[in-house]
Amino acid sequence: MEKRILWINPVTTDLFNTIFKSEFDRIKQAGTIVDVVSLTPGPGPTHLEYNCYEVMLMPEILRVIKKAEEDGYDAAIIGCFYDPVLRAAREISKKMVVTAPAEASLHIAATLGESISIIVGRRKWIPEMRENVHKYGFADKLASFKSLDMGVHDFQKDHQVTMQRMREAAREAVEKDGANVLVLGCTIEFGFYREIQEELGVPVIDASLAPFKYAEF
Repeated sequence: MEKRILWINPVTTDLFNTIFKSEFDRIKQAGTIVDVVSLTPGPGPTHLEYNCYEVMLMPEILRVIKKAEEDGYDAAIIGCFYDPVLRAAREISKKMVVTAPAEASLHIAATLGESISIIVGRRKWIPEMRENVHKYGFADKLASFKSLDMGVHDFQKDHQVTMQRMREAAREAVEKDGANVLVLGCTIEFGFYREIQEELGVPVIDASLAPFKYAEF
């Protein structure tokens, strides 16, 4: 049975749209059709590292969600680990599934282990993400947050630097904090989970692939 899924990059740049589409096409079920869109191009935030940026884009995210259901999509994913306007998006959706990276990743991680560490870019991301962990009911499974001191647009600039910082943070999370599942806490941290997973021998959740498979399910 055919499924139509829309991934929404909730920013005003299409910089990562093509690579997300190729990754989803590689792992999707045979009957799934996936599209990737950003918000209206033009002046505006190209990341949501600041809470004020998140608020600025909320009306546009909801507009895209509403149109997605009108266009016949079965599911939509709001592609930011802050899970912006997830509850509001569900309020305006009658039948369409709506999910987002943090909620989906945490639900999956909780089935794979007892202690979860989340690897993020900057320390300033942690308060809002911690609130979501508590809101979703996973506070007792949270081992730690680990910051790489990198911004959203830094992850894909130099893969060697990103991998080295991610490797160090992941190893510390496992060996010192007792984590037995790791979550990469930004959708732009894509492409690194396999190597970390093989090196440390614990499940590593990619925050872009997890909500896509969650939406398919």
